[in-house]
Amino acid sequence: MNTAVAAPGPVTAAERPAGMTPTRVAVGRVLCVAVPLALWFAPIDVDARTRHVLAIAAFMILSWITEAMDYALAGFIGCYLYWALGVVPFGVAFSGFATDTPWFLFGAALFGAMATKTGLARRIAFVVMQRVGRTYARVLLGLIITDFLLTFIIPSGIARVVVMSAIALGLVEAFGVGPGSNIGRAMFLIITYAAGLFDKMIIAGAASITARGAIERVGGVEVLWSRWFLAYLPCDIITILIAWRLTLWLYPPEKESFTRDEAAYLEREIHRMGSWNAASTRAAVLIALAIGLWLTDFLHHISPSIIGLGVGLAAVLPGIGVLTVDDMKRMNYLPVFFVAAAVSMGEVLVQTKTLELLTSLLLTWMEPLLGSLLQSTLVLYWTAFVYHIFLASEISMLGTSLPVLMNFAKSHGMDPLLIGMIWTFGAGGKLFAYQSGVLIVGMSYGYFDSRDLFRLGALLTVIQCALLLLLVFLYWPLVGIR
Repeated sequence: MNTAVAAPGPVTAAERPAGMTPTRVAVGRVLCVAVPLALWFAPIDVDARTRHVLAIAAFMILSWITEAMDYALAGFIGCYLYWALGVVPFGVAFSGFATDTPWFLFGAALFGAMATKTGLARRIAFVVMQRVGRTYARVLLGLIITDFLLTFIIPSGIARVVVMSAIALGLVEAFGVGPGSNIGRAMFLIITYAAGLFDKMIIAGAASITARGAIERVGGVEVLWSRWFLAYLPCDIITILIAWRLTLWLYPPEKESFTRDEAAYLEREIHRMGSWNAASTRAAVLIALAIGLWLTDFLHHISPSIIGLGVGLAAVLPGIGVLTVDDMKRMNYLPVFFVAAAVSMGEVLVQTKTLELLTSLLLTWMEPLLGSLLQSTLVLYWTAFVYHIFLASEISMLGTSLPVLMNFAKSHGMDPLLIGMIWTFGAGGKLFAYQSGVLIVGMSYGYFDSRDLFRLGALLTVIQCALLLLLVFLYWPLVGIR
């Protein structure tokens, strides 16, 4: 089956059915014109170029918050305006396209296309599900573990939800239940919410790739793929277990286990996929090579971006890879351009010294609160959580806030890596579907609603805060983050 991976990123206004323009989008389109114009001509005590930088940045951020237009389009327009209006030269306005962050994401998208086209992702999912057992509790645990494992080979949370949902639909049918059942509600809710969490704890999804790029570029510290993975590994394991037990408690099943005939569903699906073929083997080898190089980057110090893009491009080479040029044509490149535009905006803020102004204005209130390590961790985590409510997309939230935060950390003698990882982790907690395209896609299947999402999200957000404190005080110093 020739299926290109779904790209990471939220469902935007442009992707909604015609005639459905939410109030937030309509208001956003007005604000995207009114606020930048007001800032452009505002009689404030800063030089004209700084006002113009802020005005265009306001247009981009407001577009991303309100989904007034496609995220990539808003980013492109912002970069164009920086250049066309003479605010900065072309090389600065589009500088994000010459950094490794968006191209790391492009390489990761090629991974996802490769795993999806060859059926490798579905094969892994069904094998895991076959091994865990036939009870509701074991099936639920298998779904969460599979979601975690697929993060390494499908870097898009949306794509993972689509793959996992196809499996969950079959499992719900095998249980003999449907929408509205606790079994269906629990399965779809946990694969959806967990996909967003794992994207922050492994440098695979667009959000963590964006965060890594900002921490390295502005924070001036090396971010090893292996250190990030090891730093969050205990949290990954504990999150799998807690999310599993929490979901079991919230949604007790109508039926405890499969019958023998119902359990045959997994065997039938595995049999239908057939034996391993050459394409699946090549995909598995390429992905294993990349993961192996990422896990050992503390030895060779090759950039994760070089590895990811190199292996991704190898997947398209004749005789080596499994993708064709036609597969590449079907891929959605807009998320790559969106990330590049967000990085470009950050670079414009740095080059024009506007970032220093924003740092003093936006984070001055935070300085008195950043005392002890405990106090600083709690303030950063919950500030990131609240900020994410207003700036819905994780990519835009991290892309616009991390450069400011990294500048703040360096000027106040803090470890940029520690601060950046806490802030990124805080972006994982969500209460509402609009905060993530992953949640929107998961909810679209109709098996859970906003109340389910709010309840599970609130509980997991509090639990994740407690886990973060354990990491910061007990574990991260052991891996050199302090």
